[in-house]
Amino acid sequence: MDIINEFTPILLMVLATGLVGGVLAGLLGVGGGIVIVPVFEFALTLLGVDPGVRMHVAVATSLATIVPTSISSSRAHHQKGSVDLGLARSWAVAVFVGALGGTLLASSVSGTVLSAVFGVVAVIVAVKMLFASRDLTLASAVPSGLAAKSISAGIGALSSMMGIGGGTLSVPVLTLLSFPIHRAVGTSALFGLIISVPATLGYIWTGWNQVGLPPGNLGYVSLIGLAVISPVSILAAPLGARLAHAMSQHRLSVLFGLFLLSVGVRMLYRLV
Repeated sequence: MDIINEFTPILLMVLATGLVGGVLAGLLGVGGGIVIVPVFEFALTLLGVDPGVRMHVAVATSLATIVPTSISSSRAHHQKGSVDLGLARSWAVAVFVGALGGTLLASSVSGTVLSAVFGVVAVIVAVKMLFASRDLTLASAVPSGLAAKSISAGIGALSSMMGIGGGTLSVPVLTLLSFPIHRAVGTSALFGLIISVPATLGYIWTGWNQVGLPPGNLGYVSLIGLAVISPVSILAAPLGARLAHAMSQHRLSVLFGLFLLSVGVRMLYRLV
């Protein structure tokens, strides 16, 4: 009975996370990570999980749920010819190394630092979604050499620290570099796999025997969250997608920007 009482609140919160995350992901057309991390972190707050590990658990669990979805997504995009394998091969090593380095760095800093990173990046992306022109570009082509390695490693590192698959960062970056939007989305799905696999393994390793973790964890990864969030999100996403069809693309973009802005501001406000 004690075990049931211990796990029931966590299970209910995780179910709620999957439902909310799935609807918002389907509505806004984004990967689950940017939605799952703040929602799951809020659920862990309500459950009274140690603040020192709360953000780490949310980030790690989000990345674990991205592994299967990124495999499915990248395969679907590849079948439609929207994955640029040349760019993927060129960026893969730097993205992988950046993701692993970001994981190790995230595991050595406090939850406050992770919240700050998530909040700042979310606000920056939100401002771009709300105010920047879709035709805005910073270069006529994707750079090569050291610049490309720096950009791709940075995307990998920030994504692993935020618990996202990379699309939230790589799609805006690639479009600013005059990369076609559909190929940017498809290639970013493959980057999600390159980021989430090493990051998930890294969070399991660095969180092993960490004190203050909730029941049912493998390192920083919540096995309950992994088992429930992914399937529930997949089932709930079509509802959000149906809602999205009733809105214009501009309104959806504004809605996504406002959502990210509210999430980022909430994260940063709690640090004051």
